[in-house]
Amino acid sequence: MVAEIDERNSVGPSRASRQILGILMLGTFIGFLNQTLMNTALPSIMADFHITAALGQWLTNGYMLVNGVMVPLTAFLIQRFTTRQLYLSALTIFGIGTLIAGLAPNYPVLITGRMIQAMGGGIFGPLMNVVIVKLFSVEHRGRAMGIIGLALNFAPTLGPTVSGWIVTYTNWRNLFFMVAPLIFLDLAFAFFKLHNIGEQKFLKFDFLGVVLSSLGLGSLLVGFSNAGTGDWGSFDVWGYVLIGMVITGLFVYQQTHAKLRLVNFNVLKYRQFNVAIVINVVLMIALYGGAILLPLYMQVVMGRSAFESGLVLLPGSLITALLSPVSGALYDKYGARNLTLVGLLINTVGTIMLGLLNLHSSLLYIMVWQVVRQVGLVIVTMPIQTEAFSALPLHLIADGSAMFTTIRQLAASFGTAALVTIMSLVASQAAHGGVVTPSHQLVGIQVTYFVATALVLIAAGLTRLLKVDGHYHAPNDHFA
Repeated sequence: MVAEIDERNSVGPSRASRQILGILMLGTFIGFLNQTLMNTALPSIMADFHITAALGQWLTNGYMLVNGVMVPLTAFLIQRFTTRQLYLSALTIFGIGTLIAGLAPNYPVLITGRMIQAMGGGIFGPLMNVVIVKLFSVEHRGRAMGIIGLALNFAPTLGPTVSGWIVTYTNWRNLFFMVAPLIFLDLAFAFFKLHNIGEQKFLKFDFLGVVLSSLGLGSLLVGFSNAGTGDWGSFDVWGYVLIGMVITGLFVYQQTHAKLRLVNFNVLKYRQFNVAIVINVVLMIALYGGAILLPLYMQVVMGRSAFESGLVLLPGSLITALLSPVSGALYDKYGARNLTLVGLLINTVGTIMLGLLNLHSSLLYIMVWQVVRQVGLVIVTMPIQTEAFSALPLHLIADGSAMFTTIRQLAASFGTAALVTIMSLVASQAAHGGVVTPSHQLVGIQVTYFVATALVLIAAGLTRLLKVDGHYHAPNDHFA
């Protein structure tokens, strides 16, 4: 019989708490790693299956789409099923998808495997957030979130480097076969060591809410993904975005007027939660959009290989891994307001310096300022997320996690599309209607970095809306 952990008594980092944290961190790391693992492998997969880039991009975009659609559903799943049931099921689904993708004889089977992966992977992040907030007291929550930051910040940036090495020296299928043992190792740990956190609620299933959220968010994510081509005048962009906005509006109306709800929008009644979300939205638009610029500069302007560009990004990824737990500890000591401001200002310096790239910038210059940018990022992301969840009472944490994660993914998707569009338009204008050369691409990248800088400064200004004192204690939170 599996023992239940009463989160009221688990106010510190006990041995059981640390074990649960490690299990969740490994699963979340694997899930986030897979978001970017396919980027560098795309040319090899296209060659093997004789597909176009437009079709091939769905290896990444399709994963993000299903992952994003799953997130609103997690608020229901986390409350309806026990922690063990949900996490073991998510890991199993993810593992099955991984094996299907690795053994795929053709592209449709590969895409199917990726979609199944995403169904499991979409549960990891929100479930992790809920468990940590319930398992750790306010005084220890930042450190725990900082450790999880290893997965959230390190995995996506590590993916292209690992993928580049594996694809260059082995076969793209090893991207899946490398992940599979980690999944089943975590599955074994979870089976024996993971306990149930909180109480199971036998909620009714909101079928209409699932349909509306899936169609609405799915259409928005598809539209923003298609906008990465820069052609916002295409129906594949504005059509999907418009449809997504209308259906998402219907979803919000249905959720705020129906008795049976998929997501509780009462989370938006908490001011500090809203402030944290707004800061995070601006930050995600700047940072996710800006993250795609450096590989483009390395490969398109400088003519370097994908593997080389991955190596340049690697030190920043390692710094992220090392500083994530530190940022959590700093949050526990100093709170979100001052820490977030410092992180954003550091990130601003790194972003400005990358905006000064030229045709002859050294790899050392690129590496150093990318590291500075990542230092700023890691100081901000987990504290602002921890602050958002600490502003909510425990019974709303699952809904808050689903809301926060969904908005973050939409902001990241929109940010990538918007900044790539700005880069493309500026490059075209620099070419005066002629052929866009690497020097024209450089102008587009420079201008876009300065746009990202402006967005980061806006986020820095918004930090004044955060509470000055160290921690915000939500009403009805038994840790308060």
